[in-house]
Amino acid sequence: MRDVCCQNFVLKINCKATLNHILRTLILLSINLEKGFGYIFMSDKNMSTILFSHSYFLRFDPKQWATGQPYAPLGTLYAAALMRESGYSVSIFDAMFTESPEEVIPFLDKQRPSFFVIYDDGFNYLTKMCLTNMREAAFRMIRLAKERNCIVIVSSSDSTDHFEKYLAEGADFIILGEGEQTLLELVKSIEKEEEDLTGIPGLAFKRKGELLKTIKRNVIRDLDSLPLPAWDLIDLYPYRQMWSKHGGYFSMNVGTTRGCPYKCNWCAKPIYGNRYNARTPQNVVTELKYLKEQFHFDHIWFCDDIFGLKPGWVKQFAVLIKKENLKFKFKIQSRADLLVQEEYISALSEAGCDMVWMGAESGSQKILDAMDKGTTIEQIEQATSLLKKYGIKHCFFIQFGYLDETKKDIELTIQMINKLLPHEIGISVSYPLPGTLFYEKVKDQLSEKANWTDSDELALMFRNTFNPAFYKQLHKYVHKSYRKHKALESINDLIERPLDMKFSIFKKALSSLYYIPSAYLEKFKLARLESAS
Repeated sequence: MRDVCCQNFVLKINCKATLNHILRTLILLSINLEKGFGYIFMSDKNMSTILFSHSYFLRFDPKQWATGQPYAPLGTLYAAALMRESGYSVSIFDAMFTESPEEVIPFLDKQRPSFFVIYDDGFNYLTKMCLTNMREAAFRMIRLAKERNCIVIVSSSDSTDHFEKYLAEGADFIILGEGEQTLLELVKSIEKEEEDLTGIPGLAFKRKGELLKTIKRNVIRDLDSLPLPAWDLIDLYPYRQMWSKHGGYFSMNVGTTRGCPYKCNWCAKPIYGNRYNARTPQNVVTELKYLKEQFHFDHIWFCDDIFGLKPGWVKQFAVLIKKENLKFKFKIQSRADLLVQEEYISALSEAGCDMVWMGAESGSQKILDAMDKGTTIEQIEQATSLLKKYGIKHCFFIQFGYLDETKKDIELTIQMINKLLPHEIGISVSYPLPGTLFYEKVKDQLSEKANWTDSDELALMFRNTFNPAFYKQLHKYVHKSYRKHKALESINDLIERPLDMKFSIFKKALSSLYYIPSAYLEKFKLARLESAS
């Protein structure tokens, strides 16, 4: 009988689980031996035990819970893998599906770890949003671990930006920036009872009441030197179950790069920074083979800020995918100026790319320039055309509410969306985060509120052309307008190609009966809020 449930996140000791764990361990061992790592799974009895967790509680983000497309905490799995390779006994309390931070208590009490490490997933944009629901959950777990005499270490975007708050809540150490090497050096130093930890880069902590912050740590350049993520330490069954229910397939996340070299002035990069480092295509394919054999995924989200920026990387990747007979669809994130290169798009198509999320942001060149985006409206149009040519779905990230955005800029963005009709759109309002030029311009206005509660709050937290209620309503209107135009496109397809009619197209065309009047109603509400502004 299978002994799993959504609240069980450390592998239970039953016959089937134990067998699966052994098989996965042997496969990971063989993979890492090929890489020359010599993976160590039996820890030294004198070495400490570490319980990892993360602060993203899916239930605390109602929109994402309803969407039902969860991804495992990849950053946490990387850190756990490195510590396990170094000989430590590690386990993970996966908070993703839990109802409250208190569910960590049985794991703390049973395992009695020396270290409790809250290590967030720096690859996932949802954790980079620094939501207050997740911050409060992290604070609660810190207190629970300290009550049990654990040494508490935290690594996340939010704790990097606000390390003093996490230390005030009881955390012993905050890792600033990329965390794996800092964590390893810190734990080793504590075990050796070294008193002076100021020589470890990338740390914040208190000593005798004094707040100390060490020098910045350089990021890891050779990403292939890291062990593969410790996928065997979490139960992927609830992930598969939720994906199958909401999406009809099972998607997993893989990172091929870290960092982004571009300088969009609203984009925060507290973990991996501006330096772009990539795994080799061979290394990525090795992980994909393992994931396919063990978990039988249907789809992959390559969660890089920009996928395949390194010249020739995507082509090499496509060749290896074909050689290994790996067949799957995947989605990526990219930029308009990269997506106008036909060789790049052709290689993506050859490798199996099904969807590209493009940081379009705005239909106003004035706003793109103000953002230091480094792209043009013409490139967005060219990229859209090229993706369509190769049968790849194009999706837009759109951002309203940037500084000095006018009604005309908003209209240009709506026109661009309805003209290019992406497969999907993701709309947000400008969200100032520490470490950005944008934040520096508006930080004096953030005394009352500086973070969203969850990803759907979409509150404008600084003064702009229109009031916050206007932008909330704008979000609703643009979605309805976009859906109306998609429905009208389907009607046109039925008229032009009646013999090729599919039920999905007919259904979308029929949706015009809803979206035409609802778009009009949302526009009417928006006009009233515009007048009030």
